[in-house]
Amino acid sequence: MWQGAALLATTLLGTGVFILPQLSIQFAGTGALPVWLLLTVLAVPVTIVFARLASVLPHAAGPAHFVAEAFGPVAGRLTGLLFMLVVPLGASAAMMMTFSFIAPWLPKSAALPVELFLLLLLWQLNRRGFQLSAKLQLGLTLAIVAVVLLMLVAFAKAAPAAHVPLQLWPDSSNFSGLSAALAIGFWSFLGVEAMTHLAQDFRNPKRHLLPALLIGLILVGLIYLGCSYLLLVLATPGENLSMAQGFDRLFGAGGAVLIGILGLASGLATVNVYTASVARLCQSFSAQGVLPAALKPMNAYQMPEHALIFMLSLMALVLLGSAWFGAGLEDLIGWVNGVFVLIYLGSMAAALRLLSRRYRPLAWLSLVICAAVACTLGMAMLYALFIVLLGLPLLYWQQQWQQRQLKAAVAAQHR
Repeated sequence: MWQGAALLATTLLGTGVFILPQLSIQFAGTGALPVWLLLTVLAVPVTIVFARLASVLPHAAGPAHFVAEAFGPVAGRLTGLLFMLVVPLGASAAMMMTFSFIAPWLPKSAALPVELFLLLLLWQLNRRGFQLSAKLQLGLTLAIVAVVLLMLVAFAKAAPAAHVPLQLWPDSSNFSGLSAALAIGFWSFLGVEAMTHLAQDFRNPKRHLLPALLIGLILVGLIYLGCSYLLLVLATPGENLSMAQGFDRLFGAGGAVLIGILGLASGLATVNVYTASVARLCQSFSAQGVLPAALKPMNAYQMPEHALIFMLSLMALVLLGSAWFGAGLEDLIGWVNGVFVLIYLGSMAAALRLLSRRYRPLAWLSLVICAAVACTLGMAMLYALFIVLLGLPLLYWQQQWQQRQLKAAVAAQHR
């Protein structure tokens, strides 16, 4: 249970804990505090439903399996397709975050070349398997958590004279800023659904999965809330303080170097693991006939190198397109959020069919929460809706074609 809680906490924190508090304050000011509190509270029922689904139907496919069980294979494949096509956006956003840690030492024009070079580095790492990065990720993220906790302890001992009141409810007059802060904050809680893929690894999923997810979720919410409060207190009026600058004010110096190294290493490790995971998903879809057979071959290291190159190429196109059209980190995060909201909506709708009556009120509440987040995202939902409108008819036609081929093969055998 405690290992599961730690794994969820490190998955949700990643490199975002050094960036997202500052961004939320940039958009919402002191309203960032109730935003983090509200997001943590709203994530609780969604987490409970995911935990119950995973404990009742443990499967490595996670949400795609839940949706397939409730609404059929086409819906399940669409959910898997959504995840597959959101990773290039999410990984590109993570690459932008990763570059931001070393940006102070490089010219602004170096951003795109460095990000593309890091993709080449990921290709070299991944084509030989991703075990090394997977082992390092937990240690790196624990180091990040240790730095954050060290800052919070130092802040508590220093007892600064400045005081920022904890707002219990956001100021509705700044609706656009609050919406942007909510979208940024929602990104930080993406990963709860990823734990459902690991349900079979728990010794007793029905007993340990739910408390593990809730403990990890609440810990993450408290850390983000604490970091945001810390930056607000340490900043001078009108200043948008970063975590590195906050570290320097607490300890004198070293923030840019320490957080820069941790952010770069953890960002690369995280993107590396997600890249390898989605490459394997592509290979699995290729084996099922959902994607072209060219993505199926494995190299000498049992890595689907063609699928890996395909996904890294999509990430490069996203980075190039973002630079060309001027799309920033906030835009990519919004589009990623839109896709995950649809995955969450599908999972909560599946829960209404798959879970007992006892959990239906929570499933309905979670469905309403996800729908409200979708409304908040607004135009950022267009990417997700485009995937659905394009993918659903194609997947349905593909399933019908495969069924006809199967019937024809069976009929030929009986002749």
